[in-house]
Amino acid sequence: MDSFNGIVYFVKTAEALSFVGAARALGVSASAVGKSIAKLEQEMGVRLFQRSTRKVHLTAEGEMFYQRCRSILDDLDEAQAMLSHAIQTPRGKLRLSLPTIGYHFLLPELPEFRRLYPEIELDIDFNDQLVDVIKEGFDIVIRSGDLPDSKLMSQRLGTCRHVLCAAPAYLARRGIPRTPVELEQHDCIRYRFPNTGKLMAWTMSADPLWSQLRLHTILTFNNMEAVLTATIDGHGIAYMPDFLVHKAFKEGKLQIVLNNAEQELVQFWALWPSNRHLSPKIRAFVDFISKKLFRLDLLKI
Repeated sequence: MDSFNGIVYFVKTAEALSFVGAARALGVSASAVGKSIAKLEQEMGVRLFQRSTRKVHLTAEGEMFYQRCRSILDDLDEAQAMLSHAIQTPRGKLRLSLPTIGYHFLLPELPEFRRLYPEIELDIDFNDQLVDVIKEGFDIVIRSGDLPDSKLMSQRLGTCRHVLCAAPAYLARRGIPRTPVELEQHDCIRYRFPNTGKLMAWTMSADPLWSQLRLHTILTFNNMEAVLTATIDGHGIAYMPDFLVHKAFKEGKLQIVLNNAEQELVQFWALWPSNRHLSPKIRAFVDFISKKLFRLDLLKI
């Protein structure tokens, strides 16, 4: 039997509850639909519809068959959509959300991305607040730490490490700490998470000694850029991600302290809504940043 046409005619008839309605949707004659359904019933050896003068109704066997056929056609539609997406050129606006300091690791890679995908328009929001990806209409967010929402798809991007650093002028004036305990004798610049109000812990290793330190905090900011600026200006020692201090370190404006300590690694992720059809522009961006971001130890000395 012409199984595919038979299934399509059957499903359309079941949804329209009419041969005429199914024929109109399919662009064929009502008699062609009726003959196809009759042939399908004959070959299957079961009655799928109860007929009346104006409408048809599914039998119990027809209802069961309809549910399975509808699922098969949906799967086929999705397979065709996925193939269509795969061959499309990535284009259109792509809304991104990153931490405020995210431009330090993303912007250096954008020229190559723009060269590869000139038809994608990037609309980027740098924000330390946790955003509702779906409600606020973001296509992709980049965040660090534990995965916050199981309803989102995710891709691991890589890790960065946090380091302790200070301006050379500050260290010349106050001395260089050689052990964690010596940090208690220094001025410390701390970061406060804007979402929770908690201070970022200086967890250089699993050694409980770090959690017991009594740090002398002289400045607290809920913006990591402010922490960076205050550190460069010589106010004290701070704890920051490597990609943030990379440029200042290379220019000699900052110096790493306790570099032999076992720095904490922070995981970064790309997250996006869990849709059935992953658009070409999202796939292109996720694939690109997965290969480009957090690939090197920026402060290796």
